[in-house]
Amino acid sequence: MAKVVACAACGTKNRVPAVAKGSPGCASCKAKLPWLVDARDADFDDVIDTGQLVVVDLWAPWCGPCRMISPVLEQLSVEFAGRVKVVKVNVDENPAVSTRYAVQSIPLVKLLRGGREVDTLLGAQPPQAYRQRIEAALG
Repeated sequence: MAKVVACAACGTKNRVPAVAKGSPGCASCKAKLPWLVDARDADFDDVIDTGQLVVVDLWAPWCGPCRMISPVLEQLSVEFAGRVKVVKVNVDENPAVSTRYAVQSIPLVKLLRGGREVDTLLGAQPPQAYRQRIEAALG
């Protein structure tokens, strides 16, 4: 399901799909859009199938630290628009993805490139820690 995102450059509202091969851009001014989507067990593999770095946020609504890092990851999706895709997975509702990544503690953030794990951040970290690890994974 596509989310509607307002372009930071021109304000045009754009539909941003959960699954796409390229990164989303504004239909009006062609600026890169932040790519922040939710995934479920059923569509997780399709959602992470992209050429971009994928930041997977494994979280739960009852988890205070998860709620603390959510705006940080949202901001980073804006900062790294066109280079990073942030995928949020509710571990309570998606046991297959939770099992796949052996989730025992949340928040858990996995950085994936080509479907392969390149880095992991466990627990709530300061915003600069997420930024530095994403920059390092981008090269």
